[in-house]
Amino acid sequence: MTSRRNFFAQASALAGAVVLPSILNNGNLRANSRLPYSEKSAEELVTDEDFWNQIRMCFTISTNIINLNNGGVSPQPKSVQDAHIRYYEMSNEGPSFYMWRTLDQGREPLRQKLALLAGCDAEEIAINRNSTEGLNTIIFGLNLKAGDEVVLSKYDYPNMMNAWRQREKREGIVLKWIDPQLPFEDDNYIVDMYRKAIGPKTKVVHITHLINWTGQIVPAKKIADIAHEKGCEVIVDGAHSFAHVKHKISDTGADYYATSLHKWTCAPFGSGLLYIKKDKIKNIWALLSNDTPDGEDIRKFESLGTRSFASEMAISAAIDFHNMIGDERKEARLRYLKEYWTSKVKDIPGIKFYSPQGAAYSCAIANMGFEGWTAAQIEIFLFEKVKVHTVAITYQKVNGIRVTPHVYTSLADLDKLVAGIKMLSKAPIPG
Repeated sequence: MTSRRNFFAQASALAGAVVLPSILNNGNLRANSRLPYSEKSAEELVTDEDFWNQIRMCFTISTNIINLNNGGVSPQPKSVQDAHIRYYEMSNEGPSFYMWRTLDQGREPLRQKLALLAGCDAEEIAINRNSTEGLNTIIFGLNLKAGDEVVLSKYDYPNMMNAWRQREKREGIVLKWIDPQLPFEDDNYIVDMYRKAIGPKTKVVHITHLINWTGQIVPAKKIADIAHEKGCEVIVDGAHSFAHVKHKISDTGADYYATSLHKWTCAPFGSGLLYIKKDKIKNIWALLSNDTPDGEDIRKFESLGTRSFASEMAISAAIDFHNMIGDERKEARLRYLKEYWTSKVKDIPGIKFYSPQGAAYSCAIANMGFEGWTAAQIEIFLFEKVKVHTVAITYQKVNGIRVTPHVYTSLADLDKLVAGIKMLSKAPIPG
């Protein structure tokens, strides 16, 4: 088998092509795996453990714990880490020269690369640090006045809800909340909730494309179409859907969109992108100071002062790694991993899922609770017994652990999760 070091070298050298090195097709693979990986469909590759084990080798994951909280933040493949370190060391050789005169010159090529991944014009993409920064830029930059209404959900992300509440408290805008019952597997159910909430004073509809608490996928485009018909603008939070569920930004119907690249894109920590439809850039005030805060150039949202140029430039390596797998094949594998473990425990008495099971409504993320147990107790039990790291979610009507595998997660990892859940089902309910 190819050594770990040689595989890193091969993968890094060919990053950017939607292929894996032909060296991986060695004599140890099954007969029906001799077809080059680059020619295999998502359906053919989804259960090819030889392929996914090679992907796993690209990461430097701990052997002491099983990380199933990739929805919070994902580790980076070694090629991304190496790029980040290389740029960081370069910067320290002469910071003002190498950061401002060398690495900074890479922003425009990176913008083009991100736009290609996102399916939009490069002049609609700003490079920033995370979804919170991007969405807060939009929320605080919109021209709204007292009495204007915004429709949003009680299951949106807290940082975004708090931003809207601040505008409500400070400026007197009106927030209209929808409160869906999760999970759901009916587009009409959620679309009708938004439709009924939109009134004559509604100016903005805020949509979370994939709900972080449970992994629920929301039909953003259908909601956006209704909002646009009623003269509203649409903000889409793509923090958990970008590079996870195959889509282009235009597929969501968003006028404004932001995501964190350190989640499913596996880019350096603290990297993100902001999208604003080109003809709307002039309508959004820059969040941080700029000489033309009401201008038409997307770059007005990049006046961050000194930033981590090394982190920013290493985003490119993460895009290469994502493309090397392929978005369709990646989505199929992530959904397969979720279905693999949930199918093994779904019939255990007392278990409860807060996530949908249908493929159109969920992908990698699932949230499960257990009768008599709090989410925090489940999280602690699984880590103590089988060293599986998840995150406890106690929010609204959700009381369970969020389980989020990634492309490097093995079936053996998930088998340990299943074993831990079965142990929990037989354990005394905490007093």
